[in-house]
Amino acid sequence: MPGQPRTSGETGGRAGRRTRQGEIRPRHRGLIAAYLLVAAAIAGSAALVFGDIRMPAPQVVDSAAAAVPLPPAALSTPPATSAASAAAPTIPAEPAVVQSLALPARPVPTGFRDLSPAQRAAMVETTSDGLRLPRIAPDGWMPWIANARRFDPAGPPARIGLLMINLGANEAAMTRAIEELPAEVSLAFLAATPDLPRWLARARALGHESYLMLPTDDPMAAERGIRPIEANADAAENLRRLRLSLARGTGYVGLVLPSTGPVTQSEAVLRPLVKEIAEHGLALVEINPSRDSAPVQRLTAEFGAGYARSADVLDYKLAGESVLANLDRLTAWVAEAPAGEAPRHAFGVMQPDDETIDAIVAWSRRRPERPAMSFVPLIGHFECREACMVRLRTQPAQLRP
Repeated sequence: MPGQPRTSGETGGRAGRRTRQGEIRPRHRGLIAAYLLVAAAIAGSAALVFGDIRMPAPQVVDSAAAAVPLPPAALSTPPATSAASAAAPTIPAEPAVVQSLALPARPVPTGFRDLSPAQRAAMVETTSDGLRLPRIAPDGWMPWIANARRFDPAGPPARIGLLMINLGANEAAMTRAIEELPAEVSLAFLAATPDLPRWLARARALGHESYLMLPTDDPMAAERGIRPIEANADAAENLRRLRLSLARGTGYVGLVLPSTGPVTQSEAVLRPLVKEIAEHGLALVEINPSRDSAPVQRLTAEFGAGYARSADVLDYKLAGESVLANLDRLTAWVAEAPAGEAPRHAFGVMQPDDETIDAIVAWSRRRPERPAMSFVPLIGHFECREACMVRLRTQPAQLRP
Protein backbone atom coordinates (compact mmCIF):
# COMPACT_ATOMS: atom_id res chain seq x y z
CA MET A 1 0.00 0.00 0.00
CA PRO A 2 1.11 3.55 -0.64
CA GLY A 3 2.94 5.10 2.29
CA GLN A 4 3.93 1.76 3.97
CA PRO A 5 7.51 0.57 4.14
CA ARG A 6 8.47 -2.27 1.87
CA THR A 7 9.21 -5.64 3.37
CA SER A 8 12.58 -7.29 3.08
CA GLY A 9 11.24 -9.51 0.37
CA GLU A 10 10.48 -6.52 -1.74
CA THR A 11 14.09 -5.38 -1.76
CA GLY A 12 15.05 -8.45 -3.77
CA GLY A 13 18.53 -8.53 -2.10
CA ARG A 14 19.67 -5.32 -3.77
CA ALA A 15 22.70 -3.83 -1.99
CA GLY A 16 22.41 -0.21 -1.04
CA ARG A 17 18.57 0.06 -0.84
CA ARG A 18 17.15 1.94 2.19
CA THR A 19 14.41 0.42 4.36
CA ARG A 20 13.93 3.50 6.51
CA GLN A 21 15.33 6.95 6.07
CA GLY A 22 18.98 6.92 7.23
CA GLU A 23 19.15 3.11 7.66
CA ILE A 24 21.73 1.17 5.67
CA ARG A 25 21.67 -2.56 5.39
CA PRO A 26 24.56 -4.38 7.18
CA ARG A 27 25.83 -5.85 3.91
CA HIS A 28 26.46 -2.32 2.67
CA ARG A 29 28.44 -1.47 5.77
CA GLY A 30 30.81 -4.43 5.16
CA LEU A 31 31.43 -3.34 1.58
CA ILE A 32 32.36 0.21 2.62
CA ALA A 33 34.68 -1.18 5.32
CA ALA A 34 36.42 -3.31 2.69
CA TYR A 35 36.88 -0.22 0.46
CA LEU A 36 38.39 1.66 3.40
CA LEU A 37 40.76 -1.22 4.17
CA VAL A 38 41.98 -1.37 0.56
CA ALA A 39 42.48 2.41 0.52
CA ALA A 40 44.52 2.23 3.74
CA ALA A 41 46.72 -0.53 2.29
CA ILE A 42 47.34 1.51 -0.87
CA ALA A 43 48.20 4.57 1.19
CA GLY A 44 50.63 2.58 3.34
CA SER A 45 52.35 1.11 0.30
CA ALA A 46 52.69 4.56 -1.24
CA ALA A 47 54.22 5.84 1.97
CA LEU A 48 56.85 3.12 1.91
CA VAL A 49 57.62 3.65 -1.77
CA PHE A 50 57.79 7.45 -1.71
CA GLY A 51 59.51 7.74 1.63
CA ASP A 52 56.69 8.97 3.87
CA ILE A 53 57.63 6.37 6.49
CA ARG A 54 61.18 6.47 7.78
CA MET A 55 62.82 3.09 8.53
CA PRO A 56 66.41 2.48 9.56
CA ALA A 57 68.65 1.04 6.84
CA PRO A 58 69.98 -2.50 7.42
CA GLN A 59 73.43 -2.48 8.93
CA VAL A 60 76.24 -5.04 9.29
CA VAL A 61 77.20 -5.23 12.96
CA ASP A 62 79.88 -7.00 14.92
CA SER A 63 77.47 -8.52 17.43
CA ALA A 64 74.31 -10.55 17.25
CA ALA A 65 71.22 -10.51 19.49
CA ALA A 66 70.67 -13.86 21.12
CA ALA A 67 67.12 -15.14 21.40
CA VAL A 68 66.50 -15.87 25.10
CA PRO A 69 63.74 -18.47 25.69
CA LEU A 70 61.08 -17.74 28.31
CA PRO A 71 60.82 -19.99 31.37
CA PRO A 72 57.94 -22.52 31.31
CA ALA A 73 55.97 -20.61 34.02
CA ALA A 74 55.93 -17.50 31.88
CA LEU A 75 54.59 -19.46 28.95
CA SER A 76 51.69 -20.97 30.95
CA THR A 77 50.59 -18.11 33.27
CA PRO A 78 50.05 -14.56 31.97
CA PRO A 79 51.67 -11.93 34.22
CA ALA A 80 49.41 -9.84 36.49
CA THR A 81 49.09 -6.18 35.49
CA SER A 82 47.87 -3.16 37.42
CA ALA A 83 45.76 -0.36 35.99
CA ALA A 84 48.78 1.94 35.90
CA SER A 85 50.98 -0.56 34.15
CA ALA A 86 48.23 -1.40 31.69
CA ALA A 87 47.89 2.25 30.75
CA ALA A 88 51.66 2.79 30.34
CA PRO A 89 53.25 1.91 26.98
CA THR A 90 55.20 -1.34 26.97
CA ILE A 91 58.97 -0.87 26.54
CA PRO A 92 60.64 -4.02 25.20
CA ALA A 93 63.61 -5.29 27.20
CA GLU A 94 67.06 -4.98 25.62
CA PRO A 95 67.97 -8.29 23.96
CA ALA A 96 70.95 -10.17 25.31
CA VAL A 97 73.99 -9.42 23.14
CA VAL A 98 76.57 -12.05 22.34
CA GLN A 99 79.72 -11.83 20.25
CA SER A 100 79.04 -12.97 16.70
CA LEU A 101 81.23 -15.49 14.96
CA ALA A 102 83.88 -13.89 12.76
CA LEU A 103 83.36 -14.54 9.06
CA PRO A 104 86.18 -16.54 7.49
CA ALA A 105 88.54 -14.56 5.27
CA ARG A 106 88.13 -14.96 1.52
CA PRO A 107 90.45 -17.79 0.48
CA VAL A 108 93.51 -16.62 -1.42
CA PRO A 109 94.57 -18.41 -4.62
CA THR A 110 97.28 -20.62 -3.18
CA GLY A 111 98.20 -24.18 -4.07
CA PHE A 112 98.11 -25.51 -7.61
CA ARG A 113 95.59 -25.02 -10.38
CA ASP A 114 92.78 -27.54 -10.43
CA LEU A 115 93.12 -28.81 -13.99
CA SER A 116 91.35 -31.94 -15.16
CA PRO A 117 93.30 -35.13 -15.96
CA ALA A 118 92.49 -34.57 -19.62
CA GLN A 119 93.95 -31.06 -19.52
CA ARG A 120 97.13 -32.32 -17.89
CA ALA A 121 97.42 -35.23 -20.31
CA ALA A 122 97.19 -32.75 -23.19
CA MET A 123 100.43 -31.14 -21.94
CA VAL A 124 102.45 -34.33 -22.49
CA GLU A 125 103.52 -35.77 -25.84
CA THR A 126 105.10 -39.13 -26.65
CA THR A 127 107.78 -39.01 -29.29
CA SER A 128 108.49 -41.68 -31.91
CA ASP A 129 111.33 -43.02 -29.76
CA GLY A 130 109.09 -43.33 -26.69
CA LEU A 131 110.06 -40.19 -24.77
CA ARG A 132 107.29 -38.46 -22.79
CA LEU A 133 107.98 -34.74 -23.08
CA PRO A 134 106.14 -31.64 -21.85
CA ARG A 135 104.40 -29.64 -24.54
CA ILE A 136 102.01 -26.72 -25.05
CA ALA A 137 98.48 -28.15 -25.05
CA PRO A 138 96.23 -27.64 -28.09
CA ASP A 139 94.07 -25.25 -26.04
CA GLY A 140 97.11 -23.10 -25.16
CA TRP A 141 97.95 -24.28 -21.64
CA MET A 142 101.71 -24.12 -21.04
CA PRO A 143 103.42 -26.34 -18.45
CA TRP A 144 105.32 -23.45 -16.85
CA ILE A 145 102.02 -21.81 -15.89
CA ALA A 146 99.92 -24.93 -15.30
CA ASN A 147 102.53 -26.47 -12.94
CA ALA A 148 103.34 -23.32 -11.00
CA ARG A 149 102.17 -22.81 -7.44
CA ARG A 150 99.57 -20.05 -7.08
CA PHE A 151 99.92 -17.18 -4.62
CA ASP A 152 97.93 -14.13 -3.56
CA PRO A 153 98.84 -11.16 -5.83
CA ALA A 154 97.04 -8.82 -3.42
CA GLY A 155 99.69 -9.32 -0.74
CA PRO A 156 102.45 -6.79 0.02
CA PRO A 157 104.02 -5.78 -3.32
CA ALA A 158 107.60 -6.41 -2.13
CA ARG A 159 108.38 -10.09 -2.71
CA ILE A 160 110.98 -12.55 -1.47
CA GLY A 161 111.43 -16.15 -2.60
CA LEU A 162 113.73 -19.11 -2.02
CA LEU A 163 115.01 -21.77 -4.41
CA MET A 164 116.85 -24.88 -3.23
CA ILE A 165 118.88 -26.39 -6.07
CA ASN A 166 120.68 -29.67 -6.83
CA LEU A 167 118.28 -31.90 -4.92
CA GLY A 168 118.79 -35.62 -5.54
CA ALA A 169 122.45 -36.27 -4.77
CA ASN A 170 121.67 -36.90 -1.09
CA GLU A 171 118.36 -38.64 -0.36
CA ALA A 172 118.28 -37.67 3.32
CA ALA A 173 118.76 -33.97 2.54
CA MET A 174 116.20 -34.17 -0.29
CA THR A 175 113.65 -35.77 2.04
CA ARG A 176 114.21 -33.08 4.69
CA ALA A 177 113.85 -30.30 2.13
CA ILE A 178 110.57 -31.66 0.76
CA GLU A 179 109.02 -32.43 4.12
CA GLU A 180 110.31 -29.63 6.39
CA LEU A 181 110.70 -26.51 4.27
CA PRO A 182 107.74 -24.12 3.88
CA ALA A 183 105.64 -24.83 0.79
CA GLU A 184 106.65 -21.43 -0.67
CA VAL A 185 110.24 -22.70 -1.11
CA SER A 186 110.72 -23.90 -4.69
CA LEU A 187 112.84 -27.00 -5.36
CA ALA A 188 115.12 -27.83 -8.31
CA PHE A 189 116.02 -31.50 -8.81
CA LEU A 190 118.96 -33.01 -10.63
CA ALA A 191 117.68 -34.69 -13.79
CA ALA A 192 119.59 -37.87 -12.88
CA THR A 193 117.84 -38.23 -9.50
CA PRO A 194 116.82 -41.89 -9.03
CA ASP A 195 113.04 -42.41 -9.15
CA LEU A 196 112.58 -38.74 -10.04
CA PRO A 197 108.81 -38.92 -10.84
CA ARG A 198 108.10 -40.12 -7.29
CA TRP A 199 110.08 -37.24 -5.76
CA LEU A 200 108.42 -34.69 -8.04
CA ALA A 201 105.00 -36.01 -7.03
CA ARG A 202 105.96 -35.92 -3.34
CA ALA A 203 107.16 -32.33 -3.60
CA ARG A 204 103.95 -31.27 -5.33
CA ALA A 205 101.81 -33.05 -2.72
CA LEU A 206 103.48 -30.93 -0.03
CA GLY A 207 102.98 -27.71 -1.99
CA HIS A 208 106.43 -27.15 -3.54
CA GLU A 209 106.88 -25.75 -7.03
CA SER A 210 109.43 -27.96 -8.86
CA TYR A 211 112.15 -27.47 -11.47
CA LEU A 212 114.86 -29.53 -13.15
CA MET A 213 118.53 -28.59 -13.22
CA LEU A 214 119.92 -28.28 -16.74
CA PRO A 215 122.59 -31.05 -16.72
CA THR A 216 125.70 -29.04 -17.51
CA ASP A 217 127.87 -30.07 -14.57
CA ASP A 218 125.88 -32.86 -12.92
CA PRO A 219 128.40 -35.48 -11.73
CA MET A 220 125.69 -38.16 -11.53
CA ALA A 221 124.33 -37.58 -15.02
CA ALA A 222 126.74 -39.74 -17.04
CA GLU A 223 126.69 -42.71 -14.66
CA ARG A 224 122.87 -42.72 -14.65
CA GLY A 225 122.30 -42.56 -18.37
CA ILE A 226 122.19 -38.79 -18.95
CA ARG A 227 125.20 -37.18 -20.56
CA PRO A 228 125.60 -33.50 -19.62
CA ILE A 229 125.22 -30.74 -22.19
CA GLU A 230 128.64 -29.59 -23.33
CA ALA A 231 129.94 -26.55 -25.15
CA ASN A 232 132.06 -28.69 -27.51
CA ALA A 233 129.16 -30.98 -28.54
CA ASP A 234 127.22 -30.18 -31.69
CA ALA A 235 123.71 -28.71 -31.47
CA ALA A 236 121.91 -31.93 -32.45
CA GLU A 237 123.67 -33.93 -29.74
CA ASN A 238 122.97 -31.32 -27.07
CA LEU A 239 119.29 -31.27 -28.07
CA ARG A 240 119.16 -35.06 -27.76
CA ARG A 241 120.65 -34.84 -24.27
CA LEU A 242 118.23 -32.07 -23.32
CA ARG A 243 115.22 -34.16 -24.40
CA LEU A 244 116.45 -37.12 -22.38
CA SER A 245 116.51 -34.85 -19.34
CA LEU A 246 113.06 -33.40 -20.01
CA ALA A 247 111.63 -36.93 -20.26
CA ARG A 248 112.77 -37.87 -16.75
CA GLY A 249 109.51 -36.62 -15.17
CA THR A 250 106.47 -34.39 -15.48
CA GLY A 251 104.83 -31.62 -13.46
CA TYR A 252 107.79 -29.24 -13.29
CA VAL A 253 107.81 -25.56 -14.26
CA GLY A 254 111.08 -25.29 -16.14
CA LEU A 255 114.84 -25.62 -15.97
CA VAL A 256 117.50 -23.97 -13.80
CA LEU A 257 120.71 -22.89 -15.50
CA PRO A 258 123.78 -22.20 -13.36
CA SER A 259 125.65 -19.49 -15.26
CA THR A 260 129.11 -20.54 -14.21
CA GLY A 261 130.37 -22.51 -17.19
CA PRO A 262 131.01 -22.18 -20.92
CA VAL A 263 127.60 -23.60 -21.92
CA THR A 264 125.52 -20.82 -20.42
CA GLN A 265 127.92 -18.08 -21.51
CA SER A 266 127.84 -19.02 -25.21
CA GLU A 267 124.88 -17.73 -27.19
CA ALA A 268 125.68 -20.12 -30.06
CA VAL A 269 125.38 -23.12 -27.71
CA LEU A 270 122.36 -21.74 -25.86
CA ARG A 271 120.23 -20.61 -28.79
CA PRO A 272 118.94 -24.03 -29.95
CA LEU A 273 118.53 -25.15 -26.32
CA VAL A 274 116.48 -22.13 -25.25
CA LYS A 275 114.36 -22.39 -28.39
CA GLU A 276 113.64 -26.06 -27.63
CA ILE A 277 112.79 -25.32 -24.00
CA ALA A 278 110.41 -22.51 -25.02
CA GLU A 279 108.71 -24.70 -27.63
CA HIS A 280 107.91 -27.21 -24.89
CA GLY A 281 106.19 -24.49 -22.86
CA LEU A 282 108.81 -24.40 -20.10
CA ALA A 283 110.48 -21.53 -18.26
CA LEU A 284 114.12 -20.78 -17.48
CA VAL A 285 115.77 -19.72 -14.24
CA GLU A 286 119.28 -18.30 -14.37
CA ILE A 287 121.62 -18.32 -11.38
CA ASN A 288 124.28 -15.73 -12.05
CA PRO A 289 126.20 -14.41 -9.02
CA SER A 290 127.77 -11.73 -11.20
CA ARG A 291 125.53 -8.85 -12.21
CA ASP A 292 126.74 -9.02 -15.80
CA SER A 293 124.26 -9.50 -18.60
CA ALA A 294 124.06 -13.01 -20.00
CA PRO A 295 122.53 -14.25 -23.28
CA VAL A 296 119.88 -16.31 -21.47
CA GLN A 297 117.62 -13.31 -20.80
CA ARG A 298 117.84 -12.06 -24.38
CA LEU A 299 117.01 -15.49 -25.78
CA THR A 300 114.02 -16.08 -23.49
CA ALA A 301 112.63 -12.69 -24.53
CA GLU A 302 113.11 -13.61 -28.20
CA PHE A 303 111.47 -17.05 -27.96
CA GLY A 304 108.71 -16.10 -25.52
CA ALA A 305 109.72 -18.12 -22.46
CA GLY A 306 109.22 -17.09 -18.83
CA TYR A 307 112.48 -15.99 -17.20
CA ALA A 308 113.78 -15.37 -13.69
CA ARG A 309 117.24 -14.57 -12.43
CA SER A 310 119.00 -14.49 -9.08
CA ALA A 311 122.42 -13.25 -8.01
CA ASP A 312 121.79 -14.06 -4.33
CA VAL A 313 123.44 -17.38 -3.49
CA LEU A 314 122.81 -17.50 0.22
CA ASP A 315 124.97 -20.45 1.20
CA TYR A 316 128.16 -18.74 0.10
CA LYS A 317 129.28 -17.88 3.61
CA LEU A 318 130.77 -14.51 2.74
CA ALA A 319 132.75 -12.77 5.49
CA GLY A 320 132.21 -15.77 7.75
CA GLU A 321 128.46 -15.15 8.07
CA SER A 322 125.89 -17.92 8.30
CA VAL A 323 123.12 -18.80 5.89
CA LEU A 324 120.63 -17.26 8.30
CA ALA A 325 122.58 -13.97 8.37
CA ASN A 326 122.63 -13.88 4.56
CA LEU A 327 118.91 -14.60 4.48
CA ASP A 328 118.25 -11.79 6.97
CA ARG A 329 120.30 -9.42 4.84
CA LEU A 330 118.29 -10.30 1.71
CA THR A 331 115.05 -9.87 3.66
CA ALA A 332 116.08 -6.42 4.86
CA TRP A 333 117.07 -5.32 1.35
CA VAL A 334 113.69 -6.38 -0.10
CA ALA A 335 111.68 -4.75 2.70
CA GLU A 336 113.51 -1.43 2.86
CA ALA A 337 112.98 0.05 -0.59
CA PRO A 338 113.51 3.85 -0.52
CA ALA A 339 110.48 6.10 -0.83
CA GLY A 340 109.44 6.56 -4.44
CA GLU A 341 111.22 3.41 -5.58
CA ALA A 342 109.33 0.45 -7.04
CA PRO A 343 108.77 -2.50 -4.67
CA ARG A 344 111.71 -4.89 -4.67
CA HIS A 345 111.64 -8.53 -5.74
CA ALA A 346 114.43 -11.03 -5.00
CA PHE A 347 114.86 -14.73 -4.43
CA GLY A 348 117.77 -16.47 -2.76
CA VAL A 349 119.39 -19.71 -3.90
CA MET A 350 120.92 -22.38 -1.68
CA GLN A 351 122.17 -25.96 -1.64
CA PRO A 352 120.42 -28.76 0.26
CA ASP A 353 122.31 -29.26 3.52
CA ASP A 354 121.22 -29.45 7.14
CA GLU A 355 122.45 -25.98 8.11
CA THR A 356 120.55 -24.35 5.25
CA ILE A 357 117.33 -26.25 5.93
CA ASP A 358 117.53 -25.37 9.64
CA ALA A 359 118.14 -21.71 8.80
CA ILE A 360 115.13 -21.48 6.47
CA VAL A 361 112.84 -23.16 8.98
CA ALA A 362 114.01 -20.79 11.75
CA TRP A 363 113.63 -17.74 9.49
CA SER A 364 110.13 -18.77 8.45
CA ARG A 365 108.96 -19.31 12.03
CA ARG A 366 109.94 -15.85 13.19
CA ARG A 367 108.38 -13.97 10.31
CA PRO A 368 105.76 -11.50 11.60
CA GLU A 369 102.05 -12.13 11.16
CA ARG A 370 101.76 -9.01 8.99
CA PRO A 371 105.08 -8.93 7.13
CA ALA A 372 106.22 -6.00 5.04
CA MET A 373 106.77 -8.34 2.08
CA SER A 374 105.17 -11.36 0.46
CA PHE A 375 106.91 -14.73 0.68
CA VAL A 376 106.00 -16.28 -2.67
CA PRO A 377 107.12 -19.24 -4.81
CA LEU A 378 109.52 -18.68 -7.63
CA ILE A 379 106.74 -18.07 -10.17
CA GLY A 380 106.13 -14.74 -8.43
CA HIS A 381 109.56 -13.52 -9.60
CA PHE A 382 109.29 -14.30 -13.31
CA GLU A 383 109.24 -11.82 -16.11
CA CYS A 384 107.17 -12.42 -19.23
CA ARG A 385 107.93 -10.04 -22.07
CA GLU A 386 106.06 -9.30 -25.29
CA ALA A 387 106.50 -12.63 -27.10
CA CYS A 388 105.80 -14.46 -23.86
CA MET A 389 102.58 -12.50 -23.24
CA VAL A 390 101.35 -13.27 -26.76
CA ARG A 391 101.62 -16.97 -25.96
CA LEU A 392 99.89 -16.59 -22.61
CA ARG A 393 96.90 -14.82 -24.14
CA THR A 394 96.20 -17.90 -26.27
CA GLN A 395 94.73 -19.42 -23.10
CA PRO A 396 93.19 -16.51 -21.12
CA ALA A 397 92.92 -18.63 -17.96
CA GLN A 398 96.71 -18.45 -17.71
CA LEU A 399 96.49 -14.72 -17.00
CA ARG A 400 94.46 -15.29 -13.82
CA PRO A 401 96.43 -15.53 -10.57
